[in-house]
Amino acid sequence: MQLLGLNRNTDYKAEILAGLTVAMTMIPESLSFAILAGLSPLTGLYAAFLMGLVTSVLGGRPGMVSGGAGATVVVLIALAAGHGVEYLFATVILAGLLQLLVGFFKLGKFVRLIPQPVMYGFLNGLAVIIFMAQVAQFKTPAGWLTGTALYTMAGLTLLTVLIVIGFPKITKAVPASLVAILAVFAIVFFSGMDTRKVMDIASVSGSLPSFHLPAVPVTLETLQIIFPYALIMAGVGLIESLLTLNMVDEITHTKGASNREAMAQGTANMVNGFFAGMGGCAMVAQTLVNLNAGARTKLSAFIGAVTILAVILVGAPFIEQIPMAALVGVMMMVAIGTFQWVSLRIITKFPKTDIIVGILVALITVVLHNLALAVLIGVVISALAFAWDNAKRIRARKHTDSNGIKYYEIYGPLFFASTTAFMEKFDVKNDPDEVVIDFRESRVVDMSAIDALNKITERYARQDKKIHLRHLSPDCKRLLKNAGETIDVNVMEDPTYNVMQDR
Repeated sequence: MQLLGLNRNTDYKAEILAGLTVAMTMIPESLSFAILAGLSPLTGLYAAFLMGLVTSVLGGRPGMVSGGAGATVVVLIALAAGHGVEYLFATVILAGLLQLLVGFFKLGKFVRLIPQPVMYGFLNGLAVIIFMAQVAQFKTPAGWLTGTALYTMAGLTLLTVLIVIGFPKITKAVPASLVAILAVFAIVFFSGMDTRKVMDIASVSGSLPSFHLPAVPVTLETLQIIFPYALIMAGVGLIESLLTLNMVDEITHTKGASNREAMAQGTANMVNGFFAGMGGCAMVAQTLVNLNAGARTKLSAFIGAVTILAVILVGAPFIEQIPMAALVGVMMMVAIGTFQWVSLRIITKFPKTDIIVGILVALITVVLHNLALAVLIGVVISALAFAWDNAKRIRARKHTDSNGIKYYEIYGPLFFASTTAFMEKFDVKNDPDEVVIDFRESRVVDMSAIDALNKITERYARQDKKIHLRHLSPDCKRLLKNAGETIDVNVMEDPTYNVMQDR
């Protein structure tokens, strides 16, 4: 009971119905992502089942749903194509281990450092990748579809899209994507229409996942091959999972445990690799479906996972008959929903740097299919832009009191980018014998700032002038090297700065 977050106020009906709804929306998406990566559709269903089961028990965010998400699968496409599925499974295990370590060492909080423009670029790039992958389904090894085959595929895809858009206006009791798939399936089945089906891509056998050690050489060369992909997958999976966790926090006005969730995601991916699943992370769309259906505990995710297992065991013949056009249409709508259209509406209100960062992250995501690298570059550029902007903000107000003591009141943060401007504020040669540098309105941030303080105090010491550093925080006092008896550090009113708190 406690593992699933249940209590006396739990609405079991809402949780069960939400779980069933989530399962039905996750199945087509998991199938499509598996096929997108060139894997067996069953690999996608295994991932949906295993991720949902493990994270529902071990996870740190009730109401959140995990499965075989496209964000993590996309980064493994090149690996699967170049080295085979066994290397993919080994990579998923290693990625899971890395995620587990992130949670164990309580590093999950750092996802909060990702700026909003980076997230816009990341999601927009991912949306483009998903959409273009669906366009590729209109192509066969012999070339692009033509004639009747093309018109049939395009028509059924368009019908799927229209149903997904229009059905919620009638009722939201049943997922529109599920209705669309069933409708297109019925049309094709009863009309005998000739079009591509899941069975034309790969066979889906209904059996329980079995334990399987990846058939790869246990060598340093293998590690060199899989580690970069594992690192990228781990990063992308944690970014999407922890951002989804923050989204649920805001919607439910509760707090999830980010580090516990990171460990659960890692454990789930390791289980995936050992049981022939393609791995995954939290799924934004399914989580929103879950919350909108009234779920507030982990029971709904558990029900969803068990439902997917039931489909695997008894629903394989049906799944194999699903037209590819239906899955393509559903995934196109997922791509459209993933794209952050609001970023286009408010782009003129963004600072130029944020616009450049968002576009660059999206381009790197689309061109290189490397989501972790895109996010990393975006964060670095945003950080440098922030540093440059704040470096220009440091200033000093100067005055001399009736006793002949000169005061430098510092405003703005003192850190690596602003130390040069800080040092230029002082007139050591012409200043009086006693000087006070007041940091009441400033913040000494890093070791570069500490080094600047050491240098300025040493300059005054060489001139036999007494200097007082006022309102430095205790952490600065511990770091500051004493430049003789000339330094007087006052920490009476100084705060201790806590930028992040573990939770």
